[in-house]
Amino acid sequence: MNLLIAVIFIVFGFIFLVKGADIFVENASAIAGKLGVSSLIIGLTIVAFGTSMPELAVSVTAALKEANEIAVGNVVGSNLFNLLIVGGLSACIYPLVINKTILKRDWPLSILAAIMLTVMLRDKNISRLEGAVLLLCFFSMLFVQIKHASAHKEPKKEISTSYGKLILFLLFGIAGIVIGGQLVVNGATSLARIMGLSETLIGLTIVAFGTSLPELVTSLVAAKKNENEIAMGNIIGSNLFNIFCILGVSSVLNPITVAYTAFIDSLILVIISIVFLIICKFRPLDKKTGSIMVLCYIIYTIYIILR
Repeated sequence: MNLLIAVIFIVFGFIFLVKGADIFVENASAIAGKLGVSSLIIGLTIVAFGTSMPELAVSVTAALKEANEIAVGNVVGSNLFNLLIVGGLSACIYPLVINKTILKRDWPLSILAAIMLTVMLRDKNISRLEGAVLLLCFFSMLFVQIKHASAHKEPKKEISTSYGKLILFLLFGIAGIVIGGQLVVNGATSLARIMGLSETLIGLTIVAFGTSLPELVTSLVAAKKNENEIAMGNIIGSNLFNIFCILGVSSVLNPITVAYTAFIDSLILVIISIVFLIICKFRPLDKKTGSIMVLCYIIYTIYIILR
């Protein structure tokens, strides 16, 4: 595959990813509204999982093709992008007052997930057993969130579209995401080899940015509409989904072996997550804090390019 074809694959892959995720989220949210589920739960589950479908498609495809460093780099890079860029830019648009449930339960849980990943990456390998542990954590988390949702029902929304039509479009969205994921992995892997770049760097930058576009668009729109719970729920929920589900599935399908730099990147994710959780416990996530978050991501990007 030559350079032009690789770039075309990546561009069209991102188009499929973003459009597919957009269709998925729109219809999944409509189904949730018809069922009377709260905004927080929608953000933490349906919207978060929907916007993370590109990461799932890319990482699973990468794992099956044994492009393991792209699989891990995509998840760690996406989580850093979600927290620092998606969260930071959302706060720059409208100060985010974060729900207490996110501060006390979900954000600390995302830190625990990042710590688990860091420990697993110490030997530069995620085994099938470790992947199964991650998946077990994911299903346990899902159970708790569903239980919480059933205990906190919201008034049902009047949506004229039938369940059948919503589910059909949901499947179209998933199809777009899967096709896009395959195109991005093929294009990014070829681009890395042509340019002599490591798969880790490609996964942490180009692929992570592309697969995080749905989170970025969703949270920015939510922040603009003052839907704080959806904006932050999407970010934290996506980060949990990325580690527990995506890396869990990827490593169960094919044990993941990576470079030592993946351990360093995961450790950076832990430190940044803890620092900004402490900050957000004492002050709202406003324009000033959001700007610092964006600056941190720029510094991190310069670091991974230069190392």
